[in-house]
Amino acid sequence: MLRHRAPRPLVRPRARREGAPHRARGAIVSEPGAAEAQRRVLVTGASGFVGGALLARLRHDPRYDALGIGRRALDLPDYRSLDLAPPRDVTSRAENRSSAGNMTPRETAGAAELLRGLWGGAAPHVIVHAAARSSPWGTKAEFERENVEATRTVLRYAETFEVRPRIVLVSTASVLYTATDQVDAVGDAPARAPFAGGYAASKAAAEEVVRGYDGPWVILRPRAVFGAGDTALFPRLAAAAQAGRLPRIRPPRHAPRPLLSDLVHIDTLVEYLVRALETPGIEGATMTVTGGQPVDLQATVFRLFERAGIPEPVRTLPRGAVLAAATILETVWRLARRPGEPPLTRYSVVAYAFAKTFDGEPLRRMLGEPAVPLAHAIDEFARSLGPTRLGS
Repeated sequence: MLRHRAPRPLVRPRARREGAPHRARGAIVSEPGAAEAQRRVLVTGASGFVGGALLARLRHDPRYDALGIGRRALDLPDYRSLDLAPPRDVTSRAENRSSAGNMTPRETAGAAELLRGLWGGAAPHVIVHAAARSSPWGTKAEFERENVEATRTVLRYAETFEVRPRIVLVSTASVLYTATDQVDAVGDAPARAPFAGGYAASKAAAEEVVRGYDGPWVILRPRAVFGAGDTALFPRLAAAAQAGRLPRIRPPRHAPRPLLSDLVHIDTLVEYLVRALETPGIEGATMTVTGGQPVDLQATVFRLFERAGIPEPVRTLPRGAVLAAATILETVWRLARRPGEPPLTRYSVVAYAFAKTFDGEPLRRMLGEPAVPLAHAIDEFARSLGPTRLGS
């Protein structure tokens, strides 16, 4: 855990949706002596950034008997390699379906049956579903398979138990993104199309799957997670800068100044997930998770570049032109069926070049203050970067 130091003045401090009560069968698992016994927690996506960090935290907490699952093979005693998504040939037949919930029980039952072998068939008390395809680019079938149908598999497993485990879904704040500056946006607002990309659309669909669960659930929407082990946010920006593809982006005159964005450090997100395991009265809540202190994102990124020995971008382009270029590139990639990801996507531009701050009051009211002050977390992350580390 990070040591606290006085924050630097890079950040600016910022001054439930409740569901209907669940029936008794939807309560968190209660057993004789459960108050003293370890609580069983299943973490999906435990080979990834967020799920792996959570499993590492729970591994050293005597209150929990945690198991993690993920697609990759890892040599850990509390980890099992398991793909929650249906076979690719099954999902390919659903590529043009308009609904994410059209898979048959047989098509999604295989992984759920394998899950029943965990803890000798005993029910988990909580399932933290962090498994996802977290990428700004992919096909509809890929996102549906890995984000929506995998969620359905988790719920199918949970619903095999008479007393339902609590589901904690790790979603994303990007379900709320628009190609506009969003300042103090309502963090528990319903997600609505048009979405910033296929990832956001699929996570919004996964949220709706969870809301149909016959048991207690909580949805957390983290915004821009960073920290040691990150493979998406800052490493992507660093790679773009090193390849000369990342310009300084100039917002239009009507945009807010400075252009602020929320971030959340991985330690803070993990702490909120741990709190969500046990906190009573939050069933049916949706919360956007941030570090509580918006930052000038471009200035923060350039400061990290300096620490990592990466030259700052020298070109400056207007934001509208960058967004238009991303739209053209995506169109070319799709029409030409080019392999891989375009050098620039609309999702990345919307996430990076527009103000994105969210009202944190529901989160603080239900789960408390951030565990680590964001300014301190950024300072520690910057100090951890040796030359070229950010882009490695």
